[in-house]
Amino acid sequence: MRHGLFITLEGIDGTGKSTQLRLLVQYLKKRGLPLRVTREPGGTKLGERIRKILLDSKTTHLSSLAELALMYAARAQHLEEVIRPALAKGEIVVSDRYNDASLAYQGYGRKLGIETVRAFDRIVSGRTQPDLTILLDLAPRLSLGRAEGRLSRRKSNQGRFESQGLDFHARVRRGYFAIARKDPHRVKVVRADRPVEDVQAEIRDLIDDFLARRCNARPTSPYPRVSF
Repeated sequence: MRHGLFITLEGIDGTGKSTQLRLLVQYLKKRGLPLRVTREPGGTKLGERIRKILLDSKTTHLSSLAELALMYAARAQHLEEVIRPALAKGEIVVSDRYNDASLAYQGYGRKLGIETVRAFDRIVSGRTQPDLTILLDLAPRLSLGRAEGRLSRRKSNQGRFESQGLDFHARVRRGYFAIARKDPHRVKVVRADRPVEDVQAEIRDLIDDFLARRCNARPTSPYPRVSF
């Protein structure tokens, strides 16, 4: 296998991405697949330092354009150190967020516009784009309630985006929907207002179908199917 596969999970804060990612990774590992699990912003030492700046509620007076530039600075390092080398080795890269998040959060949420974000993306991401994106969808009022509860339990100060309010997150959600409408073959919307097990079952079905299609297009499949 000359090239790996790139799978991303997206959604506004509080949709349960971390939980669903953890369960998905467990499932894929049981299948014996070559995995590289990562996240954005972050994924590298430098990226994690940038992540602290971007998510810390104490970070104030950061302009929207500076926020976008920091996101893509972390992404450039992430691509060089983690994503592209893993794909070159034939691994399946599973990332908690990628460039769709920038379009949704900074392009729509911060109102920087689609073309501004795409200009960064053309330079930094280039042809390294996700093969499959799972978009977890939940109404902002519900998702923010979940997110704030999570931050309170963890006594975390990483609530800068959660503090932006309903209107901001409603714009981000509209941005994600716009991405899904434009690229329905890649982006699969999954309702997150259901039990964790039901959401995970749908995600696994989508992943299985995706891998089966990709494997059938290749002479030899490195991705065995398993039953649970």
